Amino acid sequence: MMQVELSDVLNVLPLRPQRNMAVHVRPAAERALRYGHPWVFEDSIKKLSFEGQPGNIAVIFDQKDRFLAVGLYDPESEIRIKVLQHGKGAKINRDWFQQTLQTAAHIREPLAASGHTNGYRLVYGENDHLPGFVVDRYAETLVVKLYTSAWLPHLRDVLPVLMAVQRCERLVLRMSRNMESVAHGLHDGMVLYGDMPDGPVEFTENSLCFAADVIHGHKTGYFFDQRDNRQRVRELSSGADVLDVFAYSGGFSVYAAAGGAKSVLSTDISGPALDSAKHNFALNRDVTGDAHHETLLGDAFEVLQQLKNQRRQFDVVVIDPPAFAKRQSEVDGALGAYARLAEVGSRLVRDGGHFVMASCSSRVNPAEFFAAVEHAIPFPLRNPITTGHALDHPVTFPEGEYLKCLFTQFAR
Repeated sequence: MMQVELSDVLNVLPLRPQRNMAVHVRPAAERALRYGHPWVFEDSIKKLSFEGQPGNIAVIFDQKDRFLAVGLYDPESEIRIKVLQHGKGAKINRDWFQQTLQTAAHIREPLAASGHTNGYRLVYGENDHLPGFVVDRYAETLVVKLYTSAWLPHLRDVLPVLMAVQRCERLVLRMSRNMESVAHGLHDGMVLYGDMPDGPVEFTENSLCFAADVIHGHKTGYFFDQRDNRQRVRELSSGADVLDVFAYSGGFSVYAAAGGAKSVLSTDISGPALDSAKHNFALNRDVTGDAHHETLLGDAFEVLQQLKNQRRQFDVVVIDPPAFAKRQSEVDGALGAYARLAEVGSRLVRDGGHFVMASCSSRVNPAEFFAAVEHAIPFPLRNPITTGHALDHPVTFPEGEYLKCLFTQFAR
């Protein structure tokens, strides 16, 4: 199979702009930057030294011409500047990227050194001081997800350093849809180094084996953020009947079976997702073989009502929906949807059983989410526990905190 060399790909990329921009921002943006916020919005900019191109280094000053921050300029985005460093000046070059990536890798070292997890988020964008730049590790495959064209002129510096910090056999590029028209010959799912995988890429998570479609799969192919919560479900599932709603590729389902579940029902609106769940069960047959695995294709709201009408009951119910609110105007609707799921889903839990519900909508803050769910559940909650982000998803600014999860039991 033909091997792709990184140098062949880098040669088609635009050169890094040589001129730095000077940017002055309004007082509210000054305050936000002093608190370490990584975004400067279009309407926060008071003055530009010139109109930059995607990837220009933007040096930001306050009203008294004092240095505030430095970042990447993106004229195509409402977030005009993605901030790389606050408070102290820095030359953004290969050495800076190397130090920043090494710091990110060091944070994940406990996972890398564990011996039982080689799939995790290596770089979490803004929260690792690399806004719009995400890297997921799948064993010996690295997947880079770009959310802004401002990174394109800097890939000549970033990618070789990334491969030095985390050695790999394959490097894959994923890009957000807004970049398709400005990709300079790159495309989503492109192999930047190594060979094209002949199928899903296998990796381990807490000693369980999973496979991810890193070329065509959603995001980068798998959701690492729920790893710790999946392990909690594993510990609750011995001898249990488990329902996994919005199962996607069966993460919670496989963990439940590995924890000794008697039966697992995985439901999702996507047939290919459920096929992936079946495949992941098969990969772990040595630890999931005793669990009866059933899949049910359908809309979650309809499936839950159907199961309620059938008087089905479970010892563990997990509801892990996709983001319901991608903009502020959708928050109220999202809270209503969470409440409906919680009300019906909780009625499927046997007395003394466990109910698990998560949200990955960053627009919905934890207090709103937990209040909506707890108010909707028609039973007293026993031993409620709330969880947030795992080690490989650190939070350094408010909008970076998106994941929240409730574990509780019911006493009827």
